[in-house]
Amino acid sequence: MSPDPQQPGRRERNKQEKLRRITDAASRLFAERGVDEVTTQEIADAADIGTGTLFLYAKNKGELLLLVQNSTYTDALVRGTEAAAGLDDPLEAVMAIVRPVVECNRKQVDNGRTYLREMVFGDPDEPHHREALELNARTEAAIADVLGREGRTTTDDARARAAVVSGIMFLAMAPTITADRSVEEILDGVAQHVRLLLP
Repeated sequence: MSPDPQQPGRRERNKQEKLRRITDAASRLFAERGVDEVTTQEIADAADIGTGTLFLYAKNKGELLLLVQNSTYTDALVRGTEAAAGLDDPLEAVMAIVRPVVECNRKQVDNGRTYLREMVFGDPDEPHHREALELNARTEAAIADVLGREGRTTTDDARARAAVVSGIMFLAMAPTITADRSVEEILDGVAQHVRLLLP
């Protein structure tokens, strides 16, 4: 009897299990102490693997943070897109997409800021970095869809405005000067700027 082609083999299952342990360990340690205060050795120990094995999954701590945060950001984008679907007002719909992303970023402010830094300056050849950039592109596409509803503007114009919204959101969350601002303060600032961009 041949193996079921739908089921991953033992080797693939072992890889997935190690990835799960790494992700869980990094997520817990980063949440408890912040990415800057955690070593890769501590993550490897918590995941019960060697550091050499850890670096097969992510080549540095920044990539580990991207690995951990990408799934959280993906969930935030799904929630925001679903919330925006039921809203007619363009500002409310855009902010429905933005809100869960900002909330996700502010759960642990230093980790959120480091995630944004890794998105900008990380190695685009690394898979977790590439995934983060794709997630940002999906966020911009969701915003562009809202801005282009009912023929309010052209597709190209909606995309350009969505890129500006993305930049506004990034600049609201990344700088040291905004580190102590609450989610609501960040969102209020983003909304003031987005209002000016609406077609």
